[in-house]
Amino acid sequence: MKAYYVENFGGPEVMKWVERPDPVAEPDEVVIQVKASGMNFAETRMRAGTYRGFKAPFIMGMECAGIVESVGKDVTHVKPGDRVFGRAPGAHAEKVAVDHRHVMHLPDRMSFVEGAAVPVGWLTSWHALATVADAQPGQTVLVESIASSVGSAALQIAKQRGCWVAGTASRDDKLEVAKKWGLDAAYNYVKAPYGAQAWLDTKGHGIDVALMAIGEATADQTIEAMAPEGKILMFGSTGGRRVSFDLAIGERNLQLLGMSVATSVRYFSETVPSFNKLAVPLFANGVFKPVIDTVLPIEKLARAHEMVDERKHFGKIILTIP
Repeated sequence: MKAYYVENFGGPEVMKWVERPDPVAEPDEVVIQVKASGMNFAETRMRAGTYRGFKAPFIMGMECAGIVESVGKDVTHVKPGDRVFGRAPGAHAEKVAVDHRHVMHLPDRMSFVEGAAVPVGWLTSWHALATVADAQPGQTVLVESIASSVGSAALQIAKQRGCWVAGTASRDDKLEVAKKWGLDAAYNYVKAPYGAQAWLDTKGHGIDVALMAIGEATADQTIEAMAPEGKILMFGSTGGRRVSFDLAIGERNLQLLGMSVATSVRYFSETVPSFNKLAVPLFANGVFKPVIDTVLPIEKLARAHEMVDERKHFGKIILTIP
């Protein structure tokens, strides 16, 4: 098979479309013929060597949709020929072997391109809002980086759960697109602070649940926006890793919750089953819709990395493989 292989960290030029050995399914794995794979911000850091704990060499990619080629002896929920999607390290390749727990059936109405837009962003958002925060109808939710794959998914999930949703972005055009997807309040964090404005927009209530995806650059504003007993879910650091706060947050009984689907013991036991039971049917009937900005052929992966750095897209960039 061919795959985008990185031997040494660096710029987009270090990603080479080369022959690699075909994957063979371990007992608990599924080998997928990749038809489409999603591009993620984290991949630019992996390629550059700035992603914490990540080592070279490796095959690029984090998620895909495709057709099951083979399964390990312990895998029973999918079979060769099934259309599937899921989180899949090494997915920018013609084939990928993945832990069977990540693999889900792709609804008939969804294309491979649409399926590849779901696993990373939607499951991260579902873990945050459904598993960790347990967002309830009538609550107020703030989503940082609303135009990202996680943010755009969180918007739909929060709205479906009956929440009022505010979102932040660094560009007005991204916020205008988010409004078309149902965003209730839009904040350009580059132009003006939004902490006090969130209190006004929620009629003095504040934010019940916040998804902190930026980190240092906007943390003080998100903390200011929080309602008493509010939950801040911290999982991103695009704006800096060091966050400081006044311990007076204790007087407001705020909860600061670190979150990583990669290490959470609740991810496979709670998030994946509930996503399969509750979210996948909503994709199947058209309530949930993958947010796709651009579709490129796999040979344009370097351009996809450039687009991520340009920060102009809304939702996912998808790569297709013939």
